[in-house]
Amino acid sequence: MNDRHLFYRHLAQTSSAPLALEIERARGVYMYDKQGKAYLDLISGISVSALGHGHPHVLGAIREQLNRYAHLMVYGEFVQSPQVRLAALLTGCLPAGLDNVYLVNSGSEAVEGAMKLSKRHTGRTEIVGFRGAYHGSTQGALSIGGHEGLKSAFRPLLPDVRLLDYGEEGQLGQISERTACVVAESIQGEAGVVVPSVSFMQALRRRCDETGTLLVLDEIQTGFGRTGRLWAFEHFGIVPDVLCLAKGMGGGLPLGAFVAPREIMRSLTHDPVLGHISTFGGNAVCAAAAHAMLEVLIREKLWEQVPAREARFRELLKHPTVKSLRGKGLLLALELEDGQVNRKVIRKCLERGLLTDWFLYADHCLRIAPPLTIRMEEIDRACRILAEVLDEF
Repeated sequence: MNDRHLFYRHLAQTSSAPLALEIERARGVYMYDKQGKAYLDLISGISVSALGHGHPHVLGAIREQLNRYAHLMVYGEFVQSPQVRLAALLTGCLPAGLDNVYLVNSGSEAVEGAMKLSKRHTGRTEIVGFRGAYHGSTQGALSIGGHEGLKSAFRPLLPDVRLLDYGEEGQLGQISERTACVVAESIQGEAGVVVPSVSFMQALRRRCDETGTLLVLDEIQTGFGRTGRLWAFEHFGIVPDVLCLAKGMGGGLPLGAFVAPREIMRSLTHDPVLGHISTFGGNAVCAAAAHAMLEVLIREKLWEQVPAREARFRELLKHPTVKSLRGKGLLLALELEDGQVNRKVIRKCLERGLLTDWFLYADHCLRIAPPLTIRMEEIDRACRILAEVLDEF
């Protein structure tokens, strides 16, 4: 049996029509199938491969750590150099109050940890989220997500959750003294890249301060330079109480984190002890890869190059079939007529060697989220293919 047959037979499927590409290797912004065909990666594994595929500094860090050890003990018990070096480098890039890092395996886990931390620290039970939000597929993260189509088959979910309309300042008064935390994406991703106003985000920060509510910002997709700032919350002049990270963090390996002030994070150490635990969180190899990724990101200040690349996409993707191109930096949504047209565009782009995708809650929008290292000539090629395909519609 070949791998394709085994894929359908033994791997759990998430849809009835997976892309089923057989990729043999990947370097930079390209992936190569078994026949050697190259695909320009316009989505970077859903904002994961921020430095592209197979960055030499990241690969070197992985090899070096593999020669030392991979796993020793559950998270938080041993002093492991890759973990502490990563935490120190990461907090050095964040506002002073965000000085304590809890390493986990994924974005969903980061959100789950942030919700538990908020309940434990405040002694409150209500969690506020926003319609249109996506925070992950675990039951807690799904509970505060904003799409009933994904949630209805799995109810009952977490109680005491309140959903507001994203961007509506008039609804922020519903955040009260019984709200443990508000969980919000700095920029909503799966809704089709919805960028809130500065006024809304600052009003949200003020309301949380007024009620003693923790503001949890989900930068799982927007962090690490993707929007043209190192952190998307910098666009709004605010700082969260808890920050959730993942995707681009691990340099291609599975890693996430929630970050908070030390006095807040200490809430998980007592009453009960081991209030939050993880076997594989902060795996040494993943932490080494993340440290190497962050070193490159900081050294080359890749986020400073992002606005020019965004401008190039905007310049070249003016087309009669495009209703809008919204987003920030290298997280863009190309709005087309409907989901059916978008799916056809995505398939035809794939035939021409361009990999793109749609959004969970906005299937009429085509995703543009390439590695931050994409060169101008590669943007030109991607846009040329897109324009040729769009001409057919």
